[in-house]
Amino acid sequence: MTADALLTFVDSLAVVVVALVGAYLIGLALAAWFVPAQAQRFLLGFAGSAAKHYLELTLRIVAGAAFVWQAPRMAGSEAFNLFGWVLLLTTTGLLLVPWRWHRRFAERAVPQALRHLALIGLASLLFGSGVLLALGAG
Repeated sequence: MTADALLTFVDSLAVVVVALVGAYLIGLALAAWFVPAQAQRFLLGFAGSAAKHYLELTLRIVAGAAFVWQAPRMAGSEAFNLFGWVLLLTTTGLLLVPWRWHRRFAERAVPQALRHLALIGLASLLFGSGVLLALGAG
């Protein structure tokens, strides 16, 4: 594989990952509004086991790297670059924390956040739509 082919592949992969993040956020918004019990169960499950903890961290790293890679070709590139770096840096911090600590924090914080599930849905819809629009406009 040539260097140009590899760059084209990485570019395409980053576009797909960023688009999937946008679609995920829109899906989360719809779930929060139309099947809130399922959305709550989903959001409460992330730190429930070591496997889920590390899956979440892996997905965050992949998404963060994709945003950093793709941001220069997106509308609002500075904001999406910053978002990608925030994901990467906070994930690095979570990698240094034992998953049981993450679980304990999530057990306290997530139920409090879920009191505002409709607002979380609105924010998810706005950000997910913004991601897809910025990706398409870039």
